[in-house]
Amino acid sequence: MTDPSHPLDFPADPFEVARTAAADIARLTGVERHDIAVTLGSGWGRAAELIGETVATIPATEVTGFSKPALAGHVGTLRSVRTEDGRHVLVIGARTHYYEGHGVRRVVHSVRTAAATGAKTMVLTNGAGGLKRSWEPGQPVLISDQLNLTSDTPLEGATFIDMTDLYSPRLRELARTVDATLDEGVYTQLRGPQYETPAEVRMVGAVGGDIVGMSTALEAIAARQAGMEILGFSLITNLAAGISPTPLSHEEVIEAGKNAEERISRLLADVIGRIR
Repeated sequence: MTDPSHPLDFPADPFEVARTAAADIARLTGVERHDIAVTLGSGWGRAAELIGETVATIPATEVTGFSKPALAGHVGTLRSVRTEDGRHVLVIGARTHYYEGHGVRRVVHSVRTAAATGAKTMVLTNGAGGLKRSWEPGQPVLISDQLNLTSDTPLEGATFIDMTDLYSPRLRELARTVDATLDEGVYTQLRGPQYETPAEVRMVGAVGGDIVGMSTALEAIAARQAGMEILGFSLITNLAAGISPTPLSHEEVIEAGKNAEERISRLLADVIGRIR
């Protein structure tokens, strides 16, 4: 499934490709450096309109190493937004999912590119299933930690990176100054694209997971390797299999995102506005 001519294929240096992509973004947007980056998962797309003034919007496919998103709900663009205080936010609406089979380098390329643009903070968002029965569809929760159950990693060779406090306690507390009611939980990435079985959900709960999805964990590892401070949000689009009384569907995920869009987009924009 991997395109043998893709710029990120071995023996290419993925960090050099990310630097080339960052140069493309600077050229196409006219913005030399970005301070914050945010990846918009399912349901979070409208936040880009609320963060600040859009300086430029470009198709992700015009930037080295980026692919067209395979999933409905992802817009396939990169946007440079200027906040009221003059900082620049790179809004990533083009996510490559692990289940697409293109390899981890392409999954984390957006994060490495964001770091190469100068961004010191990475905000990762997603739509996911919840294991806590008290959560309701359309509820945003903070990611406190993660389980990477993909059996893969973006780290290559003898690269040892500390994962303690992967999701910044400082940024989680900052988010609660915007919404004190925000709950948090441990995000679990599985390979997908099939939804989890009830037995798999019970397994995730047994090993400490509260949220299940198909993105984010590999990106967070790459962001930590790049030295970025990370904030994560999950939109609980449904209760996970075996907890939900109804079968799961992608349509349900999209519908929950649409219904929660105004609330979560305002929340995300307000949190990004306070990040320093």
